[in-house]
Amino acid sequence: MSHVVRAALVQATWTGDTESMIAKHEEHAREAARQGAKVIGFQEVFNAPYFCQVQEPEHHRWAEPVPDGPTVRRMQDLARETGMVIVVPVFEIEGPGFYYNTAAVIDADGSYLGKYRKHHIPQVRGFWEKYYFRPGNLGWPVFDTAVGRVGVYICYDRHFPEGWRQLGLNGAQLVFNPSATHRGLSSHLWQLEQPAAAVANLYYVAAINRVGQEEYGDNDFYGTSYFVDPRGRFVGDVASDKEEELVVRDLDFRLIDDVRQTWAFYRDRRPDAYEGLVQP
Repeated sequence: MSHVVRAALVQATWTGDTESMIAKHEEHAREAARQGAKVIGFQEVFNAPYFCQVQEPEHHRWAEPVPDGPTVRRMQDLARETGMVIVVPVFEIEGPGFYYNTAAVIDADGSYLGKYRKHHIPQVRGFWEKYYFRPGNLGWPVFDTAVGRVGVYICYDRHFPEGWRQLGLNGAQLVFNPSATHRGLSSHLWQLEQPAAAVANLYYVAAINRVGQEEYGDNDFYGTSYFVDPRGRFVGDVASDKEEELVVRDLDFRLIDDVRQTWAFYRDRRPDAYEGLVQP
């Protein structure tokens, strides 16, 4: 396994239907593979609009099983075709009344490795997610992939440091944070929180945001997706705040060990003193 991992992410505009949205991401993935990428991640519920701007039962139609639904199976074929690890965020139905905001992780040979379910579910104007999603119940898994140890933390989760830390304790080298966040609500936090999480937990973060406006509300998704290293530095430029973009960057995983030796945050943790953090 190479120490340097060429990684990709996609920030995309909504096309108007699932078939063309998936097809567009497939083409971005093929282009990333042509550029030598070995892992790629997509935005939150990538194959649908961000329907959580409204509360309407019709939007449950976007949900599908994971891993046995059509999108994840199609992404398994894409992984086999391109030889890339793929992080696939979708709206999951587990059974009648059991819905989750989920990301499947597929290895470079097309094998399904598992899924992460979003823990923290917002319920504020423009982000009516509790109407649709149950809180995640699968912990903070880290997946052994062809490129290394990959974790996922979804959108609103990023405001909560506990999950970032648990992913680090579970051995993550790269954490994808697929999101759908709009300009007026949190843009001043976007380039603070994920770099801070990368530093505090000493791994790479891929921060992915949608871009543009969609049919179900006024949210102005501002893109500016990026990779950030364990020192909190952007890897290359931040993506556009208005245009769709494929971002491909080289991540040197040797930096993780170097930084952990210099900044010994894991050594100096005090879990014996943290009991109050988990009290109701």
